[in-house]
Amino acid sequence: MTADAVGGVWTYALELARALAARGATVQLATMGRRPSDAQRAAAAAVPGLALHESDWRLEWMDDPWDDVARAGEWLLALERTLAPDVVHLGGYAHGALPWRAPSVLVAHSCVCSWWEAVHGAPAPAAWDRYRAAVAAGLAGADVVVAPTRAMLDALARHYGSAGVAAARGGRVVPNGRSAAAHPPAARKEPLVLTAGRLWDAAKGVAAVVDAADALPWVACVAGESAPPAGAAGDGAAVGARAAASVRWLGVLPAAELAGWMGRAAIYALPARYEPFGLSALEAGLAGCALVLGDLPSLREVWGDAALFVPGADARALRAALATLVADPEYREALAGRARARALAYTPARMADGYLHAYAEADARRRAPVPAAPALPLVPEPAACT
Repeated sequence: MTADAVGGVWTYALELARALAARGATVQLATMGRRPSDAQRAAAAAVPGLALHESDWRLEWMDDPWDDVARAGEWLLALERTLAPDVVHLGGYAHGALPWRAPSVLVAHSCVCSWWEAVHGAPAPAAWDRYRAAVAAGLAGADVVVAPTRAMLDALARHYGSAGVAAARGGRVVPNGRSAAAHPPAARKEPLVLTAGRLWDAAKGVAAVVDAADALPWVACVAGESAPPAGAAGDGAAVGARAAASVRWLGVLPAAELAGWMGRAAIYALPARYEPFGLSALEAGLAGCALVLGDLPSLREVWGDAALFVPGADARALRAALATLVADPEYREALAGRARARALAYTPARMADGYLHAYAEADARRRAPVPAAPALPLVPEPAACT
């Protein structure tokens, strides 16, 4: 399994590895992007049967990554030769085009082209053409493509030509899952609005939460990393921490501490402009928060009527939605109850079962006989001259 140690994909990978271990599978996790922190290494060491293989090769969405992507591919192929896995589970696109011996499952967690469209309202510029081609080649090379939502599969079809269309038509939706036991609600909720995410990523809508907080009687708590990882490409439009009585800046929190804040907060806000699934919203829903989310097809797919939706990064609309929940505790608690009930359906066990089916499908496709080329029609012999 490949993953990066930069964001939510790391959390997803460990959760899935734990759930697969409960079904008798062992995971060899190869990481790129940056080396795991000591806390991340400790978390990985606690997963039964998980072996960690570290690297810091640049990811395909980072600045000038292609030499690193090629070297990482060589490293991954060497790992496959040594480890002889039953399946290769890829967390990025470019390496889907490699000549894997084992069946390959490629997971579309997100992509630059759909992110750019959501944040900038226009197609990604020509500078991303090589990335587009690499994604398309990876989609075409993988035996099975998986995404956490149908909305993400649809995004592949919009942005990556015939390979994206084929991936969307033949792909599998396997929703992410999180442990309810790791995200318990507090016995008594506190008057707090919480948001968490990459502060440097404009897609998360953190700036809208900060702006909306000025008009609320509650404090808004903001958790997350303010600086992008080294080599990150794109337009981040980072949110700068500013002194304000209405905002409490929590910085980067260990997972258990962030879960504690979610358990305490009455409301969780994620007014995102782009979010293929929304893992933090799932954690907050499990922790009993009322959810206010960006109005995106992916988030509506996941949450249905269990959240309030506002236009992404719209501080005025967000302020109105938050004010409604602050003023109406009965409605707020009912919404939180619906969110928790919905969140409890997204279990790690369900996620693991979905991937086991995807692995079996990839194996079956590899074993299926290659169809013979259609026979050419016989050309009749010319009639004999008499």
